[in-house]
Amino acid sequence: QVQLVESGGGLVQVGGSLTLSCEGSSTKILRNYAMGWFRQAPGKEREGVSWISGYDGTTYYTNSVKGRFTISRDNAKDTIYLQMNNLRPEDTAVYYCGTAQNVYEASRLRYDYWGVGTQVTVSS
Repeated sequence: QVQLVESGGGLVQVGGSLTLSCEGSSTKILRNYAMGWFRQAPGKEREGVSWISGYDGTTYYTNSVKGRFTISRDNAKDTIYLQMNNLRPEDTAVYYCGTAQNVYEASRLRYDYWGVGTQVTVSS
């Protein structure tokens, strides 16, 4: 089964940066699935943040993070990353990495697998 482990979260001040990592359990995950990041803050619904095509590497972002976050992948390591710059308090959430059949499914938050998440806290 697919297992995903997120890491890299932490506490940062407004305007700071963090890079999240998501390591898969298979070296073939990135070629077989779309992968993405979604987040959930307490009392809030899940929100898609960014996702990337397993087919051609096309990237997608929700409007609130465009220009600040960058998703990338390392096929050799079966790992995706989320570089987050100019963080805002509204970015505070648990960030999850997930796999989906394709980018359409990822855009609908229809992930098949996800990890336990990593906490990102941005202080004012």
